[in-house]
Parts: sequence; C-alpha cells; structure tokens
Amino acid sequence: MKTILSDHTLLPINTQIFIPSLHQTKNSPTNKTVPQFSKMEPQSYSSELIPGLPDEIALDCLTRLHYGSHTVATNVCRRWRHLLQDKEFYYHRKKQGFTRKLACFVQSLPVCSNPGQSDTKPEKQPKYGLSVFDPITGIWDRIQPVPKFPDGLPLFCQVASCEGKIIIMGGWDPVSWEPLRDVFVYDFLARNWVHRVDMPSTRSLFTTSASDGKVYVAGGHDENKNALKSAWVYDIASDKWTELSPMSEERDECEGVIIGTEFWVVSGYDTDSQGRFKESADVYDITTGTWRRVDEVWGVNRCPRSCLAVGQNGNFTSWDACEPGVVQVGTCGVDLGDRVMVTGSGNQGASSQAVYVVEKTNQGQIGKFVKVDTSFEFSGFVQSGCLVEI
Repeated sequence: MKTILSDHTLLPINTQIFIPSLHQTKNSPTNKTVPQFSKMEPQSYSSELIPGLPDEIALDCLTRLHYGSHTVATNVCRRWRHLLQDKEFYYHRKKQGFTRKLACFVQSLPVCSNPGQSDTKPEKQPKYGLSVFDPITGIWDRIQPVPKFPDGLPLFCQVASCEGKIIIMGGWDPVSWEPLRDVFVYDFLARNWVHRVDMPSTRSLFTTSASDGKVYVAGGHDENKNALKSAWVYDIASDKWTELSPMSEERDECEGVIIGTEFWVVSGYDTDSQGRFKESADVYDITTGTWRRVDEVWGVNRCPRSCLAVGQNGNFTSWDACEPGVVQVGTCGVDLGDRVMVTGSGNQGASSQAVYVVEKTNQGQIGKFVKVDTSFEFSGFVQSGCLVEI
C-alpha cells in the first residue's frame, strides 16, 4: 500500500515513502546518464537505488521526492542517505525544478500570559523565532530554537539562506544586549543547528545576501556606533571568511540584494549623518570582485531594511509604497521569484501583522496584495526574512 506524504515539513520517523509516478514533465531529465555525486557509495558495495529499476529512473524518483520526506528517506539505506546529503544532489533537484521556495521570517513569538494557561498575547519585550511559510500549501511551521539561545534569537540578527540551509549571523544577546559574532547554520535534512566560525568582527545592523553557497556581508556599525564600509564573504562549505575590498562609503542600516551576479548594497547612512538615508548604492560584481557606485537608486527617505522591492526594469522601491495603507508599519518582503510574501500592518500600534502574497508577471510587474489566512501564532511582528529553497 502506498502512503502519500503530508505536505507538512515535519514527518514522523515511521512515515512510509511514496515515490511519485514517472510522468514526463518539461523539467524531467532527458539525459539517461546518471549524474555522479561526490558522496555516492562506490558501485562495488552499493545496491541499486531502487531494486528492479535502472538507476536513472530511480534517481528521477528520488529527485521528485517531497522535501518533507528527505529526513525519513535518509534512513532507508546508506546509498540514499549519501545521495540526499550530497550538495550536488540539491543542485540537481534545483536544476530539474523540484525544489520548493519557502518564506523564512524572523518573527516575534506569542507567549502564555500565565503559566499553565493556553491563551497567548504579545510580550512587552518580544522574543523572536524562525517561522517558515509554504505558499503552495499555505502551511506555517516554526524551526526549533538555536541551542545557545533557547529562549529566542539574538535581537536584530541577520538571516540568509543558500543550498537549502538557513544562516543566522550576529545580532544582540537577548539578555545582555551585547553585540554578537556568532554564526549558526540550520540544516533542514538533519533538522539541527550547527555553530560555525564566528564573524571576523563585531557589527550591528549590517546587511546579508546569499548566492552559490556564499553569504555576503556589508555595512552596519561597530561597537562604538561608527558606520562601516567594509564587506566580507562567508563560504558555507569551507566555513571560512574572506575580506572584500571596501565600499565607496559607510552604510549603516543598509539593505542588500543579489541581482544576477551582483551584490547590491542600497542606501544606509554614515556616522555623521545618522538617520539620513542615502539615495546611492554600492554594487559588488561577484565575477570580477570589484565595486561600483550607483547614484539615485533609493528615492524613499526612509530605512530600506527588509522593505526594499525590486520592481519592473530593476527599479527599487519600498513595499509599503506599492499598496498604500496596507503595510505601512513593520513592512517586510521576501521575494520568491514568481511571487512575494509581504508582511506588515496598516497602522502604528497594531497588535498583530497581516501576511500578503503578491503575484508578479514575467515582466516584473507587481500585482494585487492578497491576504493570507494566518493563525495568531504566526501573526507576530516580522523583523526580517529571506527566501529558502529546499
């Protein structure tokens, strides 16, 4: 008997695995040569991927396996485990179009008003956790806390994602408010956090963006509130940091975004003009390793963090300006490619935030804001967010 997997990301260990049918799709592999992955067991002591099927068909089956079943699937045999844990298999699934794009939010957590009571209400000094939303199924989930910070994420920590993993960097200690250099990586397959090498220096309110297994960091300010123009890149595979050449100017509270092979660091302010946000951006060419400055890209006299939107023809705007009066406060947008998840509230002092899905056309035009039904548990203030593709 075949059991179809739940769309929920967390499955019990005894869940049976359903292999989808092999109907050809436009994304199905046509090359019958089985890709060679680095962690695949030598053929001399490995069995067939699926008994009775050629490996190219078995690989097609496993490529289509829902991401929520991967953890269970690693327990089937060593060859499945080695395959599913291989970075190249992730990129193979992505190339074939079988990864899923989710929105990940650093979001305030509801708390019980009194011990033993189930009713919840926002805390005066909220604690933050990681919420994940699947726009296809409409299912929310919450990632387990970082072991070092079981009662909430570091305040103003930065979140990025690459190769199906989530990376948390920096922020302030939620108890002492001391700035942190910690780096944590969450693996959806292993379902655990790993404490990685620290950031090279302490910085707050910086920006991050990820591309091809690397996380780019720029701007922010140091412990003495001096704005920074330095930038670094973190390689998730080697667990190493490399310093980049500096930007043209200091950029505290800037916002970063990867566009093609370029890392855009938009707006921010310098030490002597705190709160007066620049209209310019520094753009790092990932292929050449050089910066260039672009003027008049951010015309909104406000902080660009989390609310920056890339509109038609590559123009920058703010999500709260796209639908006036809907997400005026606490605006955060996570671009998922063909759609964007936008959170925020219509007025100051609102007790909860709404979540909207915004469809995009092939030309990059932004459609209407459609409200998503959200339980109170996932209606807290969103500090920042990122796309995670798993």
